[in-house]
Amino acid sequence: MTIKDIFKNDFIEQTTGAISSLEMFLTLGIALLIAIGIFFVYRRNFQGVMYSKTFNISLVILTLISATIIIGVTNNIVLSLGMVGALSIVRFRTSIKDPIDVVYMFWAIGTGIITGAGLYVLSIVSFAFITITLFLFNSIEMAIEPYLLIVGYENKEAETEIFKVLDLALDKYKIKSKTKTRQQYELTVELRTKSDKSTVVNEIDLIQGVTNTALLSYDGDYAA
Repeated sequence: MTIKDIFKNDFIEQTTGAISSLEMFLTLGIALLIAIGIFFVYRRNFQGVMYSKTFNISLVILTLISATIIIGVTNNIVLSLGMVGALSIVRFRTSIKDPIDVVYMFWAIGTGIITGAGLYVLSIVSFAFITITLFLFNSIEMAIEPYLLIVGYENKEAETEIFKVLDLALDKYKIKSKTKTRQQYELTVELRTKSDKSTVVNEIDLIQGVTNTALLSYDGDYAA
């Protein structure tokens, strides 16, 4: 094959598939509608500390980009080979703090891939199933939510009194860490109780030798 053969129409037709404008707009339109649905599902089910509208918008754009790539790859052999080479050198270094955000990213990418491949029914049905599953599990609340109680105190006598209050007020608690500095001690306790947590904090704060108390909501991630 010579260089002139590469530019012949028959070679281009072999490497480029035919896709109509109607099919292209239909695919991107369906991808956009599902992406908008993912946008509202994420906003409605977000349970983190701070909602990021930028990240949510990026899910919509990510779906459209994935669909566009699949449309091009499935209709052009040359483009598919170039795309594989280009994606192999891409490195994403943005840290994702919440694991559920990674799930939403995969959902957006997967929706774009499926829709771009022309599997419209599968993309719509999967969107419905995933949405129902998310709402179902987010509606299930824990019977007793965990909390972290952080207490700073000056001596062993105060520590003894702290544990007396915990034993009387709580059915179960777990020591997460105990730190000693030259000035004071710091105790971190995981507690679960249906009673008023502020009562425990108030009682501990009245103990002689206690310098500070703090009660934090605990989601299971803790760094000592």
